[in-house]
Amino acid sequence: MEIGQLITSRANPKFKALRAQVHAGGAGRGHTLLLGAKLIEAWHGAPASGRLAPISWLRLEGATPHLLEGALGLPTWVLGEALMRDLAEAGSPPEHALLAALGPAPEGPLAERVIVPWGIQDPGNLGAILRSAAAFGFQEAVLGPGCADPFAPKALRGSMGAAFLMPVRRRERLELDRGAWLALDGGPGALPLAQAALGGPVRLLVGNEGHGFQGAALPPGITRVAIPIRGVESLNAAVAAGIACYETDRRARLGGNPL
Repeated sequence: MEIGQLITSRANPKFKALRAQVHAGGAGRGHTLLLGAKLIEAWHGAPASGRLAPISWLRLEGATPHLLEGALGLPTWVLGEALMRDLAEAGSPPEHALLAALGPAPEGPLAERVIVPWGIQDPGNLGAILRSAAAFGFQEAVLGPGCADPFAPKALRGSMGAAFLMPVRRRERLELDRGAWLALDGGPGALPLAQAALGGPVRLLVGNEGHGFQGAALPPGITRVAIPIRGVESLNAAVAAGIACYETDRRARLGGNPL
């Protein structure tokens, strides 16, 4: 496509192909859309930005070109307002967007600190969990069955690109390694987080927003840990994950000392 070619019709075959690429979700996702200049800038300097290979720059008709638009050396599509709104699935269309191909998930051994969301269905919660984990030194995320799609355009925008702050892979079942596997669970018999072993490789599991891991049969080798709370029944999954990630990092900075 030519630089700056204007597209205003939904019937345009190139736009129809673009829309199909962007809206294919789950395991069939091969492309995503970074919506808005702020998110594109966050991706450009992110640690795991290499998972996304930029293909085309999309600019809203009448918008001023962005500095990265020229720096990336990509073809530019200029879209009418209705078409950009359609792609973004939002009332207010962004002035800029970036179409990117999604590369393969990482393989091989897990990193030292891994966050493991399992069945987190809300994209906002998933994004908050990934951002908290990255903020406190976790180096990788493993998503279990039922987790939201972290590379969906709306999820990326809502979480401000948490999915490219660290490598992300999916698993259909738990495959335990030598690390300490801890499942956040406020149910009976759970070990208080302050007493949990957090000194070596840590794999921190965060369960579904509704029921977590309560009543679930976890494989041997996984320790249920609880965050003591008062006056409420439970914590939001993302809040609990943030507290546990902070405690893991705090403990590491103290050489494993829980005090």
